[in-house]
Amino acid sequence: MTGVWQRREIIAHSACLARSFRRFTGRELLPGLFNPLGLARNLFDAPFVIVSHGTEADPVLNYGNAAALKLWEMTWEELTRTPSRLTAEAPVREERARLLAAVTEHGFIDDYSGVRISRTGRRFRISRATVWNLVTEQGEPCGQAATFGEWEHV
Repeated sequence: MTGVWQRREIIAHSACLARSFRRFTGRELLPGLFNPLGLARNLFDAPFVIVSHGTEADPVLNYGNAAALKLWEMTWEELTRTPSRLTAEAPVREERARLLAAVTEHGFIDDYSGVRISRTGRRFRISRATVWNLVTEQGEPCGQAATFGEWEHV
């Protein structure tokens, strides 16, 4: 797992995460000035969760920092093969789909709370999450991301 943040595609994705967060929320995802490699490392090692998925018909997770990997109890390889809908239990997937539709329409939402499930079946409630759209430098949609620093196992 060490060094995944050093991959060229992860450095570029980290820049997309930060740029899109700033564009939609007006805030910095990670305050401070960083070169691209430093940003990628600091996002990956951040003490809060950052996770994202692409734009497939059934979106697949394409990024999770170390905190996300630990919380969902997955390796990088497992996480990046997982359809993002599987991070929620079946009964709440419809609620999750409504949330993502609202993000698509409005650019981001703040203060989301909900129950998610890890690979091993551990349930946890996330609180005060921000979910936002990801866009390329040209403004084209390329996914959605979420960040949160509060969770508790339930």
